[in-house]
Amino acid sequence: MVAKWVPGTLLACLAVLNTPRGAAGAEPALFESRQLTPSGEYTGGIEGPAVDAAGTLYVVNFERQGTIGKLRPGATRSELFTTLAGGSIGNGIRFDREGRMYVADFKQHNVLVIEAGQSAPQVYFHSDRFNQPNDLAVASDGTLFASDPRFPHSGQIWRIVRGRDGKASGEVMSSERSMGATNGIDLSPDGATLYVSESDTREVWAYRLDGTKLAAPRLVKKFDAFELDGLRTDLDGKIFVARPLNGTIAILAPDKAPDTALVREVPLRGKVPTNLTFGGPDGKSVFVTQKDGKFIETFRVDRPGREPCLQASNRC
Repeated sequence: MVAKWVPGTLLACLAVLNTPRGAAGAEPALFESRQLTPSGEYTGGIEGPAVDAAGTLYVVNFERQGTIGKLRPGATRSELFTTLAGGSIGNGIRFDREGRMYVADFKQHNVLVIEAGQSAPQVYFHSDRFNQPNDLAVASDGTLFASDPRFPHSGQIWRIVRGRDGKASGEVMSSERSMGATNGIDLSPDGATLYVSESDTREVWAYRLDGTKLAAPRLVKKFDAFELDGLRTDLDGKIFVARPLNGTIAILAPDKAPDTALVREVPLRGKVPTNLTFGGPDGKSVFVTQKDGKFIETFRVDRPGREPCLQASNRC
């Protein structure tokens, strides 16, 4: 059963997460990544990692394009979860607090939905105005935000909401700045700020959410080299962003000046990370999809991700 979100859940999660572990084994070293699944399980389109409330990890393009694989808790080999129909190919995946899986289908200009307990995808939202929906973020009320790049040098963000009839409507959000190739996307823990990485500019931007407006754009960090890809936030609001070709996950403190925002870089086993997500029984495991080697790797962190508490309080 997926727990309902209630105000103050984040604070309750933090209290439980700070409870000391038992003596059942040594805790793995923090920020030291290891390969989790065999090389070659996925295609070069490996992307979209997301963990459901039961702790199962889902990743797109398992064995062939247009599929979704799953990795059960404690497993080291993936298995097929579902195949997308009609030539659809997934990229980003997110879960809402009701257990619905949303998939950004860049090939057919859709956001797909798979209801909790099912495996058949349905079209949740379609627009011919989509360039190629890339990644998703989900708010506590179920609102979706979708990055929509027009590679190589421009992009936009969509806001997608569910109506009372269960049908979705969406529109492009306005911004006072012209965006680069929008890619990774996630929310701050309080849901008030949207963070977006831009592949071509190598920048991470923060926007205050104001209805359908992306207000008060603020540069979080500009990197000197290597494009950016997927990102996630933890419960403290730090931003974890994948840096393909640099072979790292960069951790940023968004409340600091851009020249001091970089907290650390986590070296990875593969050199082309495409995306990441938080999971594990305490929300402190990071799972990274690697185009280099086509596998999943993982490392432990000191604070849990935002999403595990959003989905189910029993995980936090």
